[in-house]
Amino acid sequence: MKKQITHKIYQYTAIFEPDEKAGGFTVTIPSLPGCISEGDSFEEALENIQEAASLYVEVMKAQRQVRSYHPIS
Repeated sequence: MKKQITHKIYQYTAIFEPDEKAGGFTVTIPSLPGCISEGDSFEEALENIQEAASLYVEVMKAQRQVRSYHPIS
């Protein structure tokens, strides 16, 4: 019998705001209050916010407070 692995994947909208003075981007996820990151490039900001969101959800799951998620189909 093959072993099945189940894993939930969440999808959130991230807002990327360019920093015209310093360069790079600041990123927030409105549905995850306080989840914010930044990066010197769009790609770096994207990687950073993905990590931040993952850690945020991990903490919220541990505290049983995950909300406003949409599974990717």
